[in-house]
Amino acid sequence: MAILWLTAATLTWAADVEFSAQAPSSVVVGNRFSVSYTVNQECKDFRAPEMPDFEILMGPSTSRSSSVSIINGSVNKSMTVTFTFVLMANTPGKYTIPGATVYVKNDRYTSNALSINVLPADDASKLQQSQGGSSSQQGGGGSLNNKDSQSSLSGTNQMFVRQIVSKTKVYEQEAFLITYKLYTRYNVRDIANVKFPEYKGFYVQDIDLDVNRQFVTEHYNGLNYNTIVLKQALLYPQHSGKIEIESGQLDAVIVERVSNHSQGIFDGFFDSYRDVKKSLKIPSATIDVKPLPAGAPKSFNGAVGKFDIKSNISTQELKANDAVTLTLDISGTGNLKLLKNPKITFPADFDVYDPKVDNNVKITPAGASGTRHIEYLAIPRFGGDFVIESTEFSWFDPAAEQYKTLKTPFYNIKVDGSADQTQVITTGTASQKESVRNLGSDIRHIHSDSELKPAGDGFFGTLGFVAGYLIPIVVFVLLLIILRKQARENANIALKRTKRASKVATKRLKSAAKFMKADDKPHFYEETMKALWGYLGDKLSIAQSELTKDNVSEKLAAKGVDEETVKEFLGTLQDCEFARFSSVADESLSMKSIYNRASDLIGKLEDKL
Repeated sequence: MAILWLTAATLTWAADVEFSAQAPSSVVVGNRFSVSYTVNQECKDFRAPEMPDFEILMGPSTSRSSSVSIINGSVNKSMTVTFTFVLMANTPGKYTIPGATVYVKNDRYTSNALSINVLPADDASKLQQSQGGSSSQQGGGGSLNNKDSQSSLSGTNQMFVRQIVSKTKVYEQEAFLITYKLYTRYNVRDIANVKFPEYKGFYVQDIDLDVNRQFVTEHYNGLNYNTIVLKQALLYPQHSGKIEIESGQLDAVIVERVSNHSQGIFDGFFDSYRDVKKSLKIPSATIDVKPLPAGAPKSFNGAVGKFDIKSNISTQELKANDAVTLTLDISGTGNLKLLKNPKITFPADFDVYDPKVDNNVKITPAGASGTRHIEYLAIPRFGGDFVIESTEFSWFDPAAEQYKTLKTPFYNIKVDGSADQTQVITTGTASQKESVRNLGSDIRHIHSDSELKPAGDGFFGTLGFVAGYLIPIVVFVLLLIILRKQARENANIALKRTKRASKVATKRLKSAAKFMKADDKPHFYEETMKALWGYLGDKLSIAQSELTKDNVSEKLAAKGVDEETVKEFLGTLQDCEFARFSSVADESLSMKSIYNRASDLIGKLEDKL
C-alpha cells in the first residue's frame, strides 16, 4: 500500500497544454481528406468550428492514447486526445478553417486555424492527352491505375522536372531565385544520379531545404501532380548579356503495380509491385542580364539591392596609443556577401589595421538579407584634435532603377597626448643634461693619474668592431629579401590561394567531420563538396563561377594528374550529390566512406600539384 501511495505521489502530468490542428495544405475537388484536432491532456466540451466551404462526411470521431515513462524515479504520464473529421471540398479556391475550442481543467483553449488550397479536378482533355489517348490514370490521385499500370507508364507528361526562375530579365549582381521541382503522378520511391545544371557566369548561394519535406499536391497545366522541391538557389549574374543556364538530368525510381490479370472476385488482391527507373531531363533557361546604368557615384563598389548603413564609434576622447574602433553596419537585401568594405579615411597620424568583417546573412527564397558588420581599428600615436571624415556608401536599387547614396556622420576625436609629450620632454631634458655634463668634462683639467694606452690598442679595427658593422648589414639584407618575397606573394592573389588551398580544405573537412558526428547528412555532404570544389578552385586558380567538371578535368590533365585520379575526384563529387537526396543504404555512400575518400583525394592532389 505504501509503495502504491509513493508511486501515485510521483505521478505527474504534462505541465503545458498543447492544442493543435492538422490538415493537408492542398486537396483536390471531390477527394476526401482528414482534419484532426489534438490536445495533450484530458479535456471536455470540444467545439468544432463552422466549415461551410466543406462537406463533412464523418466526424468528429474521438481517439485517446496514453503513455507512462519513469525518469530518475519520477513517473510521467502523457495523454493525447484526437478529434478527427473527414471532409470533402466541392469548389476550388483558398479557404480558412478557424480554430476549434476545448476546455482543460476549466480553462478554455483554442487551436490554430487551417489554410487549405482546394485544387480543381483534372481536365479530362488534358488527362487523355497526357496518357496518349488512354484514360487509365486516376484523376487527381497521382498514383498508377490498378488495372493498367503499363499503359500509363507510356503516357507523356506523367513525370517531369521544371526549372523555375523568378526573373528572366535582371541587372548585373541582382539576385533571382531558381527552383527545381519534380512533378509526378507516380508513386516515387527514390531520386538518384542528380546532375543539376552548371552556373557559368553566376555567383551561387544555395538555400537550405527542410530534410523532412514531403510531396505537395499542385495543379499545373490542367492536371494535378504530387510535387517536391529538389533544389533552390539564389543566382547573381556576374556580367551582362544573355547567359544560358544549361540543362541537367536525374533518375527517378517509381513503383509500378503489376496486375495478375485475374478475373475473380479477388481481382487485384494478389497484385505485385516492381521498381522502374525513369530518366528525366532538367530543362535549360536563358537569363537576359542588363548592364548597370552609367553615372555611378564614386563610392559605388558593386552593391545591388536595398540597403541601409549605420555607424558608431567606441569613443571620441582617448589617450595616445589607445585604440579606437569605428563600426559600420550595412543591412538590407541584396548581394551582401559580395560587398566591398567602404573605405574609412582616418587621420594621417593614426595606425590603421585591416577591418574585421562579420556577415550575418540569411539565405531564403525571398533573397539574401541580413547585416554586414565591419569593425575598423585605429591607434593614434600623438595628441591633438582630429576628424574622421564622413563615409559614403552607394548602391544600385533594381526596383527603382537608380543609384542611391547614404553618408555616415563625421567624428571629432580628441587625443590626450600628455603622456607621450612628457616622455619626449623627459628625453629632451636628459639629453640636455648629458650635454651639460659633456661640456663640463671638456673644461676640466687632465688628471695626472690617468692611464695612457698606445695608439692602435683600442676597439677600432678589432674583430668585434668589424662584426658589429657587418652583422646588422647582413640582417638588413636578409630582411629586405624576405619582405620583398612576401610582398610579391601577397600581391599575387593566385599564388596566395594556391598556398592556402590545402589548409582551407582541411578546415572544411574538419567541419564536415563535426556534421558526420552529429549525423547531419545534408550539411555533411554539402561541406564535403565545398571542401573538394574549394580546394581545386584555390589550387588551380579557377573562379567559383567557372568551376565545372569539364574545366577541372582539363586543368588537372594539364597539370599532369592521371586520368584515374580525375575520375575518382569527379565520382566522389557525384556520390556526394547523389547521397544528399538518396535514401538508399549503400556503404560506399556512407558519410564515413565519403569523408575518407575526400581526405585521401586532397592528399593525392596535394602531392601531384
